[in-house]
Amino acid sequence: MTTPALPQLPDAFGRLAPEVEAELRRALDGRELPLYDMLRYHLGWQDAAGAAGPGRRGKGLRPTLCLVASDAVSGEHDRALPAAAAVELVHNFSLIHDDIQDGDAERHHRPTVWRVFGEAQAINAGTAMYALAGLALARLGEEGVPEGMQLAALKRVHGTCLRLLEGQYLDLAFEARLDITVDDYLRMIRGKTAALLGCSAALGALLGSAGEQRPEAAAFQELGEELGLAFQIRDDMLGIWGDARQTGKPVGADIKARKKSLPVVDALERAGGSRGDALRAVYAAPEVDDEGRDLVLDILADVGAEARARSLAERHRDRALAAVAGLPLEPRARDDLEAIAAFLTERDH
Repeated sequence: MTTPALPQLPDAFGRLAPEVEAELRRALDGRELPLYDMLRYHLGWQDAAGAAGPGRRGKGLRPTLCLVASDAVSGEHDRALPAAAAVELVHNFSLIHDDIQDGDAERHHRPTVWRVFGEAQAINAGTAMYALAGLALARLGEEGVPEGMQLAALKRVHGTCLRLLEGQYLDLAFEARLDITVDDYLRMIRGKTAALLGCSAALGALLGSAGEQRPEAAAFQELGEELGLAFQIRDDMLGIWGDARQTGKPVGADIKARKKSLPVVDALERAGGSRGDALRAVYAAPEVDDEGRDLVLDILADVGAEARARSLAERHRDRALAAVAGLPLEPRARDDLEAIAAFLTERDH
């Protein structure tokens, strides 16, 4: 029996990336203070010395989803471009701050902003990225978006930022706890990961629709959040069982880092007796050695954590597509949404 091929990065990402890139660069045009060079470094546009860099890093999931949602309800996405840039800038603000809080020294195989420029200046860089997101969103007026829709978009982005920060608060608070349940975990990632994906899709639908009271934004908010849950659960699986040739991390990397990702939280709930005690002991230790990693992998296998995580990711993917199944969407955009959902649930990197 041959193993089915994993989905490739959907065509929409490559098709829309140049427009997103141009809008992001517009947000930084004319800003010459070295503060903004830190942002350009984080985005991959230049190296630490200011020379041209390798290009923007990451998949661009959030802005792509925003533009595909706009295409889905209207067949065009031009006036959603400022919102697409805004959600990408919000996402990158959160990454810069998360790297400081988590002590992560690398992102996309390069030193993180705080490792290059120091923690204090990295905090400034992340906060500047957040401010630029607001300014990017203000450009909606130039695209002819009515004031009422501009205000709705602004409220949605700021409300989402609060949810994102609530999720990050819970993530940090969970680090010292071993009594986290799967429900606790899902609540956390609904804020930390899913909220911004929901906002991205809802903004695209809002800006592509004829008015603020149309049902598309609510349906796409649900689609984005459900895709966000599927995305994070798959990410958790890759952090434990992913192929190092694809992820750049060895098997069990997240266990060595003592991350309480979904499979581990699931096992903490399900493993009883001496196996449960052993799992808690590994995660209570100051660091995890290879023997501890292998023990955790054995316990995860015993409780069927991988299969359960996969099933949950697929359930959220199906809920995402069901949220918009009854809407009259543009055919190509519906195909894009289905391809994105498949990729997020089955990706290997």
